[in-house]
Amino acid sequence: MAIGDDFSVAANGDIRHVQNTNTYTVLELHRWLQGLADDAAASGNDLIDITSNTPSERSTDNIITLNSPYNIDDDASKYLYDGSITQNDGDTIYSGLIVVGNVNLSTTLQIVQNNVLYDGDSPFWGTGLNEDAANNVLLKILVKTRDNGVDIDGKRVRVQARTYLDTYAEFSVTMGLGNSTAAIFTSNDLNNTTEATTVGNWTAIKNENEGYNLIDIENGEGDRPYYSKWNKSSYTINQFYERGKYLTRRGETATSLYGLEGELYRGITHEVTVTNHSGNWDAFEPISWSLNGTIVGTGQMLAVNNETNATKIWMQLLTGVVPSAAATILGGRSSAYVNNSGVPTSRTVSPCFLGQSTGAALIGAYGIGCMATQLTNNDKIFDLNNVQQVPPNWVHFTVSGLEPTEDRVLVGPALDGNLHASQLKVNATHNTTATHLEVQNSIPADTPSSGTLRVQNASSFYERLQYTSYSASTFILNASLDKQVNHDANCFISYIDDLSATNVQTFQTVYSSDRSLFIRVRDGGGTPIKTFETPSTLGSAGGAVAVIRTSDE
Repeated sequence: MAIGDDFSVAANGDIRHVQNTNTYTVLELHRWLQGLADDAAASGNDLIDITSNTPSERSTDNIITLNSPYNIDDDASKYLYDGSITQNDGDTIYSGLIVVGNVNLSTTLQIVQNNVLYDGDSPFWGTGLNEDAANNVLLKILVKTRDNGVDIDGKRVRVQARTYLDTYAEFSVTMGLGNSTAAIFTSNDLNNTTEATTVGNWTAIKNENEGYNLIDIENGEGDRPYYSKWNKSSYTINQFYERGKYLTRRGETATSLYGLEGELYRGITHEVTVTNHSGNWDAFEPISWSLNGTIVGTGQMLAVNNETNATKIWMQLLTGVVPSAAATILGGRSSAYVNNSGVPTSRTVSPCFLGQSTGAALIGAYGIGCMATQLTNNDKIFDLNNVQQVPPNWVHFTVSGLEPTEDRVLVGPALDGNLHASQLKVNATHNTTATHLEVQNSIPADTPSSGTLRVQNASSFYERLQYTSYSASTFILNASLDKQVNHDANCFISYIDDLSATNVQTFQTVYSSDRSLFIRVRDGGGTPIKTFETPSTLGSAGGAVAVIRTSDE
C-alpha cells in the first residue's frame, strides 16, 4: 500500500488519515507531499499540485516541517513514525519516540505526559507498533510535545511498563526534533506469581498512616523518620511486595496512594529543605511552586516533617521542574506555603514503590516504613535520612491446642526445667502508690516491649502486673501496686499470663539469645484437664508448644 491510499490532502491544507491501519515514516509523508506538489493538476482527494505552496521541508530524514497551511491532526499522527513533524509556524510539534529494550509480548507500554497517560490505558500502539525485533526496538510513534505555541510539560515524558506478574520499569526522556529514545527492560517477576484477582482481596495490607512517621524498629537507633507505616497483617513479606505491585499496576486508576492514582504513583522523587513557613500543611497534599507569579512545577507532597513549622518536605514531582532556590511552594488544599532554601535532593525511585523482594525479605525503597514487629533481621529499610536500618530478629512463641475461655496459660522463664521465679530481684521497697518497679540488674534485652510480669509481694503472693514499657532496670506500670513489694523480692517476666480467649496464645519479642521457657496450662472448670507443664526454648526462629489435653474427669 502507498501512503496516498490511506491519507488525503484538503484544499485548506488539512492532511488526514482516511482508511486502513498502515503506518508510514515522516520521510514517506514528505516524499508523498512533494510528489503531489510536482503534479500538473490536483486530483481526487489530494488537492495539491505545482500551483500550490511548497507543502513540506526536509531538514533530515527524521526532521520534517509542514509549511502553513499544511498540517496533520492527532489522529493522523498515530499512523506516522520515525521522526518529528513541526507545523503551524512552529506552534505545533509531534516528536518521534523510539523505545528499545526487551519485554514480554503481552506488555503494553505506558507514556506519561504532564502527569496523565498519553492516549489512556488502552493506547493506539497496543503491545507494540512499528517494532524492529532485530534491533530490539519495541515501539516507534509520534508524541505531540508542543501545542498552540506552548511546550507540553517541557516536552518531557516518562515511558513505563507496569504489567502485573512482570518486573516494572520506567525511563524518562525530554523530547525534541527528530527521534528521542527510551529504554525499557522487564522480565517475569519470580517474586510476583499470585494472580491479581487473589491479591485484590488482600485488603488487610494497608498503610496505617500516610505522611510523616517516626518509627522505632527497636534496633537501637530509636525513632527514625519515614513517610509511611505499612501493616502487612498476617501476610508474608513477599505477599506485601505483591500487594504493592498490584496497587500500582497498569490499569489501576481507582486506588488512591497519597491522593494519586496507583498507576501514576512512584514514591518520593525529591527531598526539599524549606524555610519561612506559613499556615498548616495537611499530612499530604498537592503542591505547586512559582517564580514571579508563574507556576513552574507541580508535585504531590508525600510527607512534611512538621505540619505547623516545616523545615523539610518530601514529594513526587508531577510536572515541570524542581523548585529553584527562590521558589515559593504552595499547598493545594491547606494553602500553607514555604520558600525553598536550597537545591532539592533527588531520590532514587524504585520500580515497585515498596522496594525489592528477595522472596523472603524486603529491600525497602527510600522512606518506606513498616510496623516494627512485622520486620525481620533479613529485611533492610531506608529512613528519610537515607540511612539503612536493619531490624532486629523478631520472633514468636506460640502455645496451641487451648480451650478458649477455660484454659489459664502461664509462660515464664525456666531454670533446670522449672519455673524460674527469681529471674529478677526487686531493688528497694515499693509501696502501694508506686507506678514503677525497679529491679537490681538490667532487664533482659529479649523482654517484650510491653506485657506482664509477676512480683512476690509482702504477703508472699506473686502479683500479676502489667507494664507499658521499660528502660534499663525499671518497668513502667499501667497501675499502682496492690500490695507493698519488699527489697530483694522475686520477680519474673510472664511472657504469656492470661485466660486464653482463643485456641492459640502467642508472644513476640526481639531475639537476643536462646531463652529457656516454662509453660503451664490449667483448666479446672467445665472440661477439666490435668495440669500441662513442659519446658521449651525460644530460639532464633521462635518456638512453639502444643498442649496435651489429658482429661481430669
